Amino acid sequence: MNSTNNLNKTRNIGFIAHIDAGKTTVTERVLYFSGRIHKIGGVDQGTTAMDWMEQEKERGITITAAATNCKWNGHNINVIDTPGHVDFTAEVERSLRILDGGVVVLDAVAGVQSQSETVWRQANKYQVPRICFVNKMDKVGADLERVIQSIIRRLKANPVAIQLPWGIEAGFKGIVDLIDKKAYLYPEEGEQIPTEHPIPDEMIDEVEKYRSILVEKISEVDDELMVKYLEDAEISVEEIKKALRRATINNKIVPVLCGAALRTKAIQPLIDAINEYLPSPLDVPAIIGRELKTGRELERKPDPDEAFSALAFKAVTDPFIGRLIYFRSYSGTVKSGAMVINSSTGKRERLGRIVKMHANNKEDVEFVSAGDIVAVVGLKGTSTGDTLCDEASPVLLEPISFPEPVVSVAIEPKTRGDQDKMSEALIKLSDEDPTLRVSYDEEIGQTILSGMGELHLDIIVERMRREFKVEGNVGQPKVAYREAIRIPAKAEGRFVRQSGGHGQYGHVKIEIEPLEPDKSFEFEDKIKGGNVPKQYISAVRQGLEQALGVGPVAGYPVVGVKATLTDGSYHEVDSSEIAFKVAGSMAMKEALNRAKGYLLEPVMDLEVTTPGDFLGEVVGDLGRRRAQIKNIDAQIDDTQIIFAYIPLAETFGYANMLRSLTQGRAVFSLAFSSFKEAPQSVVSMQKAV
Repeated sequence: MNSTNNLNKTRNIGFIAHIDAGKTTVTERVLYFSGRIHKIGGVDQGTTAMDWMEQEKERGITITAAATNCKWNGHNINVIDTPGHVDFTAEVERSLRILDGGVVVLDAVAGVQSQSETVWRQANKYQVPRICFVNKMDKVGADLERVIQSIIRRLKANPVAIQLPWGIEAGFKGIVDLIDKKAYLYPEEGEQIPTEHPIPDEMIDEVEKYRSILVEKISEVDDELMVKYLEDAEISVEEIKKALRRATINNKIVPVLCGAALRTKAIQPLIDAINEYLPSPLDVPAIIGRELKTGRELERKPDPDEAFSALAFKAVTDPFIGRLIYFRSYSGTVKSGAMVINSSTGKRERLGRIVKMHANNKEDVEFVSAGDIVAVVGLKGTSTGDTLCDEASPVLLEPISFPEPVVSVAIEPKTRGDQDKMSEALIKLSDEDPTLRVSYDEEIGQTILSGMGELHLDIIVERMRREFKVEGNVGQPKVAYREAIRIPAKAEGRFVRQSGGHGQYGHVKIEIEPLEPDKSFEFEDKIKGGNVPKQYISAVRQGLEQALGVGPVAGYPVVGVKATLTDGSYHEVDSSEIAFKVAGSMAMKEALNRAKGYLLEPVMDLEVTTPGDFLGEVVGDLGRRRAQIKNIDAQIDDTQIIFAYIPLAETFGYANMLRSLTQGRAVFSLAFSSFKEAPQSVVSMQKAV
């Protein structure tokens, strides 16, 4: 059973970064040196332990967050390797929600990139303490100081180097530990076990300079060290490490390490730093949930003897054993086969087989305790974001929030016989992926897939073909437009039907007003004197919401609306829920027609990194795509980074255009920014569709 001592030596960490920074390569080396795997795989060869899906091996990218665990110096480390591509940002989101610490991998040449910023913001959202590993120190143009400055400038963080590279670019051969003041040399061949050396003479001044910065920065945020620092007292190595750990856990400092994962250099000190500076479950604040009946806040401490509570963060369909639910246990202990309650649905569930995951391999465990990350078979009614807890002491933990999908494609099976198989495949895939939405458009008779980007939907269609043996025809991506209203409006809906026996009668008066476009629908009941009986109020609300599904401008869902039910009337015999639902829908449609609706289009944050020679062509093309340039950042090596807003509708096919404009030398990344009002030309086009 997990004792407090074991918990103290548990680390739940994730590797997060921009695509191609080397997360999976770093993870592979960590697993190798900790003895979890016995042969190092390569991303390009498709042989890594963590990229186990066929598409991951072929494309050389991480698509799904993979979990594993390893041991190092008496510590148990649960590891999640996350994707770097923006289309799979939900995998990062749900991983950070349940992790205690993060390792941000940065490219030593590129420094902080667009998706680095995205994952950093996600880590800030969940207040996850993190360390940075500057990878690829052996590349031409590698510069640790430049990366540190980009962390300060772009991430608004407080980084501090705790290592310096020994040699740069092709001459990178090891690291200097600034705290211990020791140098470690890594051999070019063999087992990559470093040898300890005194600090090289040519680096003594540089080491002293960076070490004094290190001590000064820690002293600024740690009272215990500040006193000694001001008194010019001797500060021991142990005191520096303890203070740095406190500052890291409190998110006041980000320790920065460096290495070259592909050449297997400086990985062991990274694992040491994970143990020394990232928190155990005991070091982070206890999880806060809500009592089911009263809604008051409850605290669940990471204690094996507390009542059991856990959060499901991932669902996966396994071809051999069925549906797997990954969850993080926050408190208590529970055995395989035990009955728990899903407090999100109110239903009881039996924990079947409990397994610890190593990518897609499974090891059975008898029980799960506070701080563990495991997967369980047999939970039929549990989905991502649900809370599992002790029946005797139920609690509801905050679910995971995911970004809204922004790209849609129409999909249909190639043969009529595949219709049911396709439906089943899409149900299973959307169960696994909360950012994949499946809907059926009755007007055009098409199944619509909505996701985070073209690559995301590409992968989904490919998985359908491979895993579920369903071939699908995919139509042109459609943009998820929205509609909003400019002015308040009033309307009434009266639904009256008389046809022998009981008729139907529902009558409501409403007022609507605009909210911010990112706000969800709000409803207020201002009925006085029982003009609309209480039992029909929820039916009215349902009718109002239903009518928001098709807007008056171009038939897209309407967002940012508050509706107030002000008056109405009912009939003792003929009134019913269905009548008031229809009346509510009629009133909302009428009100929307009077409220001066307008079209919203999704706008993306675009970041283009291009050599300076092609800057004019790239900016000119962006102008033709209705992009709004925010700023252009000139780098030292004549690389230009363009930051812009661009309507999503203008981004289709951009990858090919950018390659042709820049001889394949520019790269770009997109992330959803917000919904903005669409120009009249777009409105006219959408009305014509």
